[in-house]
Amino acid sequence: MTMDGAVWKHRNPLVHTRKALEEGQLTVGFIGGSITDARPRHNWPEPVIAWIVEQYPQARIVVENAAIGATGSELAVFRAKRDLIDRGCQLVFIDYAVNDSGEPTDKRQRTREGLVRKLLEDGSRDIVFTHTFMQSMYAAMSEDGVPDTIAELETLADHYGIGSIWMGLHALEEVRKGRMRWEEWLPDGLHPTHRGSLSYAQSIVAFLEKELYNQHNQRLHPEVKPPNFQDSLQQQQLPEPLHPHHWGDAELLPLTEVRTEGPWVLRRWPFYEWIDQVLETAAVGAKLAFSFEGRGLSLGFDFGKTSSEFRYRIDGGDWVATSRERPDWCGDDGWYRDNFLGDELPAGKHKFELEVIHGDRAECRGTNFRLAHIGVIR
Repeated sequence: MTMDGAVWKHRNPLVHTRKALEEGQLTVGFIGGSITDARPRHNWPEPVIAWIVEQYPQARIVVENAAIGATGSELAVFRAKRDLIDRGCQLVFIDYAVNDSGEPTDKRQRTREGLVRKLLEDGSRDIVFTHTFMQSMYAAMSEDGVPDTIAELETLADHYGIGSIWMGLHALEEVRKGRMRWEEWLPDGLHPTHRGSLSYAQSIVAFLEKELYNQHNQRLHPEVKPPNFQDSLQQQQLPEPLHPHHWGDAELLPLTEVRTEGPWVLRRWPFYEWIDQVLETAAVGAKLAFSFEGRGLSLGFDFGKTSSEFRYRIDGGDWVATSRERPDWCGDDGWYRDNFLGDELPAGKHKFELEVIHGDRAECRGTNFRLAHIGVIR
């Protein structure tokens, strides 16, 4: 396979992106982990945005970068509506090759497919997969292989007709050709420098140049429409799912439906832009309960080294206590962390009960319990 064939996969035209540029306003969304997060100010979305703005001065470009470091597609499923769909994104770049790599294959394919189906369901946006790099991928890539986490994303891309860009391979090729030093790309084996981010961005720009120029090599200005433009819009349909237990129907349960016992507060959360409210306590022994209809749960927290642990049970079963890792890079709080509690319950109504506990470990330096969302898997 040629490098072009491996790095860039053009499956379906970016019809919604083209239409938005034609109409004069494009909203571009990004979702992924730390490599895509806007807060470092130099990650690859920045030069991509600059290129779009330069190429289409007649259009208003709106950016919704919803990427959060140390999060994967499980959290993205529950954030997609608020952070991308409701904000009118017509083009969304998805980056989860790295951050999903630690999840079991079956689970990450359920969450990824759920995210894809949520974003495609209303037929109003294009999505593009962008595959970044981590050191553990090097062995497979050095033998011209494809890491499992990327191969699985490509299976989804083929099924749903999603374009994809293997940014990590593009950057590795730059190193192989002497255009970029390894330490200019990934000094820690994961997070790109300015130079590495530019390499990633250049692979995106090359993809967009091919997508947004017609067969006469004319840029799509408002007066230039691609062939069969309206037909392309009308032909889009969501195919049957690959995984019967995808998370495409997952929903959030309002925190107001939770019953509490002890000193709890439901408060607006001004400390983290991705969280609207938290249900908060710091009291060991405080309890909550709620009913839900579905086959599983994923809870989201503002988490850190001063967070509590908790124990829970479903439908009056045995209590299960959590023991969550607190890596060195983790702060006292500010990590929007999900906790997967399973998705294999019998479909129907269930009762969930929870009690705040300390954790009884030296690394548990506090008892802050800050529940940010209740994700119900249907």
